[in-house]
Amino acid sequence: MGGAETEIGDETANVLIEAANFDPVSIARTARRHKLPSEASKRFERGVDPAIAGAAAARVAQLLVDLAGGTADAAGGLLHDAPAREAIHLPDGFVSERIGVEYTADEVHDALAEVGGVVTRVDGGFDVVPPSWRPDLTANVDLVEEVARLLGYDRIPSVLPVAPPGRGLTRAQRIRRGVADALAAAGSTEVLAFPFTTDADNALYGSADGAPVAGVRLANALDASAPFLRRSLLPGLVQVARRNLSRGFTDLDVYELGLVFLPEAGRTYGTSELPVGWKRPAAEVLDTLNEGIPAQPRHAAVLLVGDRVAKQPGVAAEAVGIADALDAVRRIARAAGAEVEFVQGSHQAMHPGRTAEVRVAGQSVGFAGELHPRLTADADLPRVVAVAEVDLDRIIELADEVVEAAPIGTLPAATQDLSLLVDAGVPAAAVAQAVREGAGELLEHVRLVDDYRGAGVPDGAKSLTFALRFRASDRTLTAAEASEAKLAGAALAGERTGAVIRD
Repeated sequence: MGGAETEIGDETANVLIEAANFDPVSIARTARRHKLPSEASKRFERGVDPAIAGAAAARVAQLLVDLAGGTADAAGGLLHDAPAREAIHLPDGFVSERIGVEYTADEVHDALAEVGGVVTRVDGGFDVVPPSWRPDLTANVDLVEEVARLLGYDRIPSVLPVAPPGRGLTRAQRIRRGVADALAAAGSTEVLAFPFTTDADNALYGSADGAPVAGVRLANALDASAPFLRRSLLPGLVQVARRNLSRGFTDLDVYELGLVFLPEAGRTYGTSELPVGWKRPAAEVLDTLNEGIPAQPRHAAVLLVGDRVAKQPGVAAEAVGIADALDAVRRIARAAGAEVEFVQGSHQAMHPGRTAEVRVAGQSVGFAGELHPRLTADADLPRVVAVAEVDLDRIIELADEVVEAAPIGTLPAATQDLSLLVDAGVPAAAVAQAVREGAGELLEHVRLVDDYRGAGVPDGAKSLTFALRFRASDRTLTAAEASEAKLAGAALAGERTGAVIRD
């Protein structure tokens, strides 16, 4: 890599031999800046013995004399201004304490001498001067590693550390892991979508009623077409479904647990003055940075498309729908120890009439249902796409700290059906809740088994049939007791929703 006036050619008669040691940091930086890596740069940037330059120059001269017929000049010079290596103090017992093996003083001395160090016995330990060819030995812990390496790693026992008491996962961490396990155990696959999206998707999925929403725009986005941080997990899941469907995977059940970013409208986030990276910022600087971070709750979202049950001999295919999204929310709530209820809801991104608002302890925590057919068509997805998204942090906050397991009844149960006529606009969940409260403690379980609208039912009404299971903990119920509790539930349902028993 020499210049035209300094390179060796046919007319060269005199050669000046120079061997030098160069600064590793400067060599590495220069090679990368000019994009001129060489074998020498690779060697020097990793550290070269500064004491070897004189021997290297003498060896080159010897080879030129022996192999090229040259004549060595007696003139020469040596400039050695490399600082002397400072001694590293190694206290007695320091190696054994760090490795967990009892080493004798002689073993430590011999191992460090074998490395090439100058080992001197002093009061309370050793002073070790590392050799010039080992620039990596700069502290006593480096000497400990050399002793362990030379005397054998097989002497180090395999002992599992004991976790200190009072630590472990927090309640929120345990619940989040339980939610992920519950969804995966039900056959869903976890995915991790990019947290970047468009302003249009934030406005569509981040607002139920179409009201304007604020978004966090990245100053240096990876993708210029998606410069905003997401307010919902659903845009990412829709992209995941679209990508998988384009590759031939028609039946999907995926979920994601991730952060969403909910800034306040009219507030500026971030800062133009970033702290330096080589020292810890001051407390007031950290407070300023933390104030520039928007709320980041953790959400859980699911998306299902295709068939829930595949077509097979003797079994017809069953397509996914809103019921599957509701079941996924129930699994999330059950894993979190919360009681969830569904009421009729609406969302601009969801199918009208096929959207449920998710509530825990009377507070809205999300929604579930089917995507609007217009959105599924725009995303090249099938017409029916079941989705759900809930605020997992809010559910954990509202869930009971301790969930009591219901005792298993040992006495026989009494089962009865209850059919009620009610206005078609009344939610079945409201009727079931009234029946549950009115029937009292004897009612163990209530389940909607039929929603009939047709012949024999007045126009604008529907017939809801509930399967009821009654049980007492201290006696066998009679049919009269079960019927009395059933009628009490029907009476309360009539007061609240106008329901009447169907003849």
